[in-house]
Amino acid sequence: MNALHQTWEKLIEEKIEKKQQKDPYRPMLHIAPPVGWLNDPNGLCQYQGVYHAFYQFAPFQAEGGLKFWGHCTSQDLLHWEYQGVPLMPDEPYDCHGAYSGSALIEEDTMYLFYTGNIKFSGDYDYITTGRENNTILAVSQDGSTVAEKELLMTNQDYPKDLTRHVRDPKVWKKDDTYYMVQGARTTENQGVVLLFTSKDKRNWTYLRRYKKEGAYGYMWECPDVYEIDGLTVLSVSPQGMKQEGLHYANCYQSGIFFLEGDVHLAEITGEFRELDRGFDFYAPQSFLADDGRRIQIGWMGMPDVEEHQNKTVADGWQNMLTIPRELSIRDGILCQNPVRELEDWWNQIFFFEGSYDGKMEPCCEWKLTIEKDVSITLSEGLVLRYQESEGIFWMEFTDHELGGGRTIRGSEIKALSSMRILIDVSSVEVFLNDGTDVFTTRFYPKKEQYTVNISGNVKGIYCWHL
Repeated sequence: MNALHQTWEKLIEEKIEKKQQKDPYRPMLHIAPPVGWLNDPNGLCQYQGVYHAFYQFAPFQAEGGLKFWGHCTSQDLLHWEYQGVPLMPDEPYDCHGAYSGSALIEEDTMYLFYTGNIKFSGDYDYITTGRENNTILAVSQDGSTVAEKELLMTNQDYPKDLTRHVRDPKVWKKDDTYYMVQGARTTENQGVVLLFTSKDKRNWTYLRRYKKEGAYGYMWECPDVYEIDGLTVLSVSPQGMKQEGLHYANCYQSGIFFLEGDVHLAEITGEFRELDRGFDFYAPQSFLADDGRRIQIGWMGMPDVEEHQNKTVADGWQNMLTIPRELSIRDGILCQNPVRELEDWWNQIFFFEGSYDGKMEPCCEWKLTIEKDVSITLSEGLVLRYQESEGIFWMEFTDHELGGGRTIRGSEIKALSSMRILIDVSSVEVFLNDGTDVFTTRFYPKKEQYTVNISGNVKGIYCWHL
């Protein structure tokens, strides 16, 4: 631990100690920063039986700033304990930010691969000049402190037709070979994913790239590659895709392609499919739990969006991560559902049929079986509705203040048979048809606004915890 690391650590601790405890929108089950700004999930893993989630953390300002890695741990994927800031921008090769990355667990050691950001002052475009993105390895022997760092690659080690934007390493091992993917932007403004291989985790060789011709954006961030139910998934977060009808309505997107063939030779098959159609979802990452589940967590936020306001800024913090989601494939579609631990945590259950109108707990879940059409109003101003004759599911804020400027999102769905709505104080995650489609948003009810109105031919279960 160098002197700069110690200085940062002291300043962050002081910032947290000074924070006022007024937190009307702090979640019960979701990861949120103690102070400051949170974005991308990083280093997701299960280490010695404990779940670890790191995240991009700007501790000094709720609006963002210099990036560190915050750290939380959990025994059940629901209740997270803040563990401090083990990864800091304290070396010349990461001095302007410890950017996103991943974790590899091997022989009781945690290997954290991440991007070290350097941004020079001057007249630069910061695309082809003016910045460096370095690939760095940080090693932890206890899962909470970094024992050593090592610079692995610089921009000079990446292919020559790329801009300075190469970042977000995801690393895994198969057989006797380590693999790494990184997101990149070419000089022709095409988003691509780079594939590297290594035999020792430190010396990496560029092998090839994954790309898709067409209007798929100028930069692919936060890549992830994994096998699930016999298929290989390539997850990316493109920047620069244009809206097409109801598709790609957010500033940036997150979604998947499938890869066909061995990872060394695989090609992208099929079209890009969005992972979440709501307002607040970006930069998801996944990990393989000890019990074999593929679990994904995303950033419940969106970069570069001025029209969306998060009211927690007044309380000194901003943004959250999604509930951990189990991934599966059904009928060729990647499905997401809340981790099964959530089912066992609810200890209060109320069954109903038909309409429902009343109050709800700030942290609760609604499980609905739907006959045909349904309309749900949460907190007097967030409407979730579906009419089979129209074939579109809508998430719409009719109350501007409740949504902080969020408006409407929709997705074409042939039929709606089931819906799960997870509410956690200032967030809503909606899972349709057993996780085939998902809508995520933040919202900001007043204390007396935790209400629900359900109309339609439904059978429902209302769950909460006392």
